[in-house]
Amino acid sequence: MIRVLLADDQALVRGALAALLGLEGDLDVVAEVGRGDEVLDAARSSNAEVCLLDIEMPGLDGIEVAGKLARELPDVRSLIVTTFGRPGYLRSALEAGASGFVVKDTPATELAEAVRRVRRGERVVDPALAAESIAGGNNPLTDRERDVLRAALDGVPVAAIASAVHLSQGTVRNYLSSAIGKTGTATRVEAARRAQQNGWI
Repeated sequence: MIRVLLADDQALVRGALAALLGLEGDLDVVAEVGRGDEVLDAARSSNAEVCLLDIEMPGLDGIEVAGKLARELPDVRSLIVTTFGRPGYLRSALEAGASGFVVKDTPATELAEAVRRVRRGERVVDPALAAESIAGGNNPLTDRERDVLRAALDGVPVAAIASAVHLSQGTVRNYLSSAIGKTGTATRVEAARRAQQNGWI
């Protein structure tokens, strides 16, 4: 039996995944959590072998959790299962240490097979997303540009962005200008949304 942990902040999704995976004779859902910062403790106490992680969760996101698992529990594999099939997320997840990345509309039999393959030490990636990721190239934004764009997503004034990221307004304008150029957009809000769509922030 492969011991599986499910981490998703939507109880309905967790329940559906548990029910589907429970139909497989060789998979045993041993833990379910709704927050990213609960995964490591739950993985330790349940002796989970594969953790299925959503990306957007309170506490820690799935990519951060995959990194922590890779560092602190290297024998536990992580498989990102998300609605957000963005190339930048795929690249970030694999760089963090995730063993696989699939989207939530993956058929149940394919998801079960992905769990088995990840447990065997293989890497599993949604093929369409892999092709899109290769075509899209690397994230062109620096860490500071990403910070500034995250703060700009809601369309707040430059002064509010500067306060949020602890930089001067002039420095923020420089980072925004650079990010607008790199994303091929016309405004800071468009740049932030383009970066989010690509999974760069």
